[in-house]
Amino acid sequence: MKFSLFAFSALAGTATAFAPSSPIAASSTALRMSAELTAEIEEPVAATPSLPAKSQSMPFMARPAALDGSLAGDVGFDPLGFAKTKEDLMNYREAEVKHARLAMLAAAGWPLSEVFDKKIAVALNLPAVVDAADRAPSLLNGGLGKVNPAYWVACLALAGAVDAFGIMRSKGGEYATPGDLGFDPIGAYPKSEDGRKWMETAEIKNGRLAMVAIFAFAIQEAVSQVGVVNETPLFFFPLVQTLKEYANSGYIN
Repeated sequence: MKFSLFAFSALAGTATAFAPSSPIAASSTALRMSAELTAEIEEPVAATPSLPAKSQSMPFMARPAALDGSLAGDVGFDPLGFAKTKEDLMNYREAEVKHARLAMLAAAGWPLSEVFDKKIAVALNLPAVVDAADRAPSLLNGGLGKVNPAYWVACLALAGAVDAFGIMRSKGGEYATPGDLGFDPIGAYPKSEDGRKWMETAEIKNGRLAMVAIFAFAIQEAVSQVGVVNETPLFFFPLVQTLKEYANSGYIN
């Protein structure tokens, strides 16, 4: 009889070892594991940076509402408040890009014409367009009448064609940014968003500098009555030739 009780208690003890744990403990363990798993999966969400209250270019003035920094080269400069809406801003940026590109061409073409015009004219047996002081034709310098009218017609036709193409492209929904003509023959436009923003910023900054430069060319030549290339020959002529001219003119003793 004692042996039977002992065997029964041993079997009962062994059976409890394989019995499921209590529902409360299992639930607690599952909740803890779920919380740990959720903590590992969830990633912190970066907070959206707030726009500055002041203009980056003019810290003493409030930032214009339309200039939110989304455009390349946007430093919050609009002291007269021209861009009151996003649509106004896009129109002004379109005009700025067009003028910037034209100014970059002009800033290169102006001094190059002063360097090579007489040489080309002699080679083709044509009259030179620059004047005796090697100044390029302009409204202030005069001499625009020397330019063949066919040249102006060709310039207007080309400008009109490019503008018409841009309008058609924008209406077709292919305009990504203002000034986007899809012209990239050598594939220099980056594929990444950061690369594109960098290149657009470089273009607009160089264009703004060119607009200032071409204005300075016109004023400088009108005041000094000397061509830009002759006032800064180090940038346009061989160093030996420039030093020789400086020596003959008394700059170098």
